[in-house]
Parts: sequence; C-alpha cells; structure tokens
Amino acid sequence: MHLHEFWNPPPVPDLDKASTTGVPMNPHVAARPVYNSGMNIAVARKLSGRQDIAALASNENPNGCSPKVMEALQSSLDPCRYSDPASAALKSALSEFLAMPVDRIVIGNGSEDMIATVSRSVLVEGASAVTIKPSFGLHESDPLAAGARVLKVAMTEELDFDVDALEAALRNEPQLIILSSPSNPVGAALNHDQLGRLADAASPGTLFLLDEAYFEFTDDSIPDGIKLLQQSGKPYVVLRTFSKAYGLAGLRVGYAVCSSAGLARVVDNARTPFNVNTAAQVAAIAALGDQAWMRASVAKIVAERRRLAQGLRELGLFFVSSQANFFFFRTPLDSRALFDGLLAEGIIVKPWREAGYETFVRASVGTPEENDRLIAALRKVLAL
Repeated sequence: MHLHEFWNPPPVPDLDKASTTGVPMNPHVAARPVYNSGMNIAVARKLSGRQDIAALASNENPNGCSPKVMEALQSSLDPCRYSDPASAALKSALSEFLAMPVDRIVIGNGSEDMIATVSRSVLVEGASAVTIKPSFGLHESDPLAAGARVLKVAMTEELDFDVDALEAALRNEPQLIILSSPSNPVGAALNHDQLGRLADAASPGTLFLLDEAYFEFTDDSIPDGIKLLQQSGKPYVVLRTFSKAYGLAGLRVGYAVCSSAGLARVVDNARTPFNVNTAAQVAAIAALGDQAWMRASVAKIVAERRRLAQGLRELGLFFVSSQANFFFFRTPLDSRALFDGLLAEGIIVKPWREAGYETFVRASVGTPEENDRLIAALRKVLAL
C-alpha cells in the first residue's frame, strides 16, 4: 500500500447508500468534496517509522506562539463555564487594533469556520459563486454545500491571478466571490492594481470575500484588503486568523471584518453559539497584544522563505515568488509519489490533487534545519 492511501479523501458518497436509514440526505452536503486536512505527526511517525518528523504540510508557525499566550493560558480559566458567546473582549481588542467599529467584527472557530458561515449567510439553492484554481478546498466546497454553483477561474500559466477572466466572471453578478490573497496554495498575492480592479468590477449584489489568512507575511507591495475594500463602497468580508503568524493553529480562532454592521449581524447569526472556546479567546487577546513577538517571528520566517526559495531555484523546480509562509512547486513526479518519497525521509508536505495540478506540492517554510532537510530530501527523491 502506498503511504498516501492512508489519508487520501474517500470518494464522494453514494446518496442511496448514505440514506440506508430512510432519512433523506441533503444532496449538497452529501456530495461535498471531502477536505484534505493532511497528515499529522503521529500518523507520519507510524507510517514512516521515523521519529524526527518535519511537519511542512499545514503552514503552521515553526516558532510556536508568544510566551505571553502561554502565560495567559495559565490564568483562571474555568472549563465548567461556557465561553463568552460574543467574544466581547476579543472583539474590543481587535476593534482597537484595526481601528474598526466593534459591530463589524465577527469571531469564529478559525477563519475556515468563517468561510462556511459566510457561505451560509449569502448563498441559497441555485446561487452562484466564483473562486480560482488551484484553490483552497473550502472556497469551493462550502459554497457547494450551500447549494450554489461554483465557477473556478484558472490562474495564468505563470500562476498569477487572471484578473481579466475574473472581471469577466464578475460581470455575471455572482452572489459571492472568494479569493485568497496571498493565494492558498500558490502564495501569490493581489497587488494594489489587481485588487482595485476586482473591487471596481464587483457589483453591489456580489459579496467580496477576501481571505487574508497569510496577510502578516506580505511585503509593502501588497495592500491591506480591509482598507482597500472599504474604499470601494461595495459589500465585503475580509477574513484573518490567529493560526498562522500568531501560532495558534491548535486553538482555532479567526475573525471576519464586514463592510457593515448589518452584514456582520447576519454572518454572526449563521455561526453556532459558543463556537470559540474560552482558551482560544484568552490566547488570541494575549497574542494580539504581543505584536513585537509576532513581527519578530514573521521576520524569521520571511528570511527562511528567501533561503528556501533559493534552494528550490537551485533544484530547477518551478514555483512563484511567495508572499505567504509556504511554496507551491512543480516536480517531474506525481505529487503522491513525491509525498511517499518525502515521508520516507521524515518530511510531511501537501500533495496537490486538484485536476491539472497533480504534479504540484505545497510545502511550508519551517525552521532552518527543516528547510535544509526538505531541500536535501527533494534532491534525493528526485535524484537531482
């Protein structure tokens, strides 16, 4: 058995077999593509037989989190009490940090949760949504689960945003457009001109959902999506997370900034109550309050990003300049075969299985030692 078969998503379920109890299934949910969440360290150790695993599949922060987070988590948390359903203290901290009204901020169980929440808020049976390909899986599957039709606009051959094609798609006035900038999985980000053109092209009947999960890793050439979309006067939601730059992936806390208080109320009403636990709220407030740690951590990752890019370049692999904490690169092998080869070396990456991109792999920027291991393992597996 190939190692990748352990975690490859199962096929789309058969609706007749899924309804063996006689209860009708929601066909949109039953047929929703299964999200590939990757392989965790424990499973990688079991399958590879190695203990020294470099986890480079999920774009986590290799530097951990601020010491202030750990201090805050030692405070008087009371597990027997429900968390604040409104996340009021965290909203207040974000309102001050972003200089945005508190009633335009929604807190969720990671920004992934917010994608589903926004989809439920604006999409109904037969609605239309637009995203790009290659894409972050939930940008397609969450609208599909809401009953929408999804148009995926391919990026260019150079893996840049095809702004002309996206503008053409927006002329059809979809109910929702979902774009990530920096793009997951590619790493390219929309510049001022590109994002401005798309904001202008969107109609007042289209909600612009901009996923900025990796915003903190971008350089000065990339606009702040909140500020730019605010100037457009169009309806928008911008998503950000504490999982990446702040190192809180295991606690699951993200947020949405909405163009109006009314939109925020609907988005907030679409999520489940108490879905952001107390520890996550406490940790996020502490992380937000330690900007010096976050900026220092990002600086280390950006420095390693440059070094890892040079290593990939020396191997002759195709990739685009990344504004995130990962690279999306093409190799001569099928991505599953490369995954198997790297796992045998104790390295987890994300093999891409989206149609047309089956020879691409996404790998996170890790510690200096992990990045050296990745380049050495790629040279060995690819026999370069």
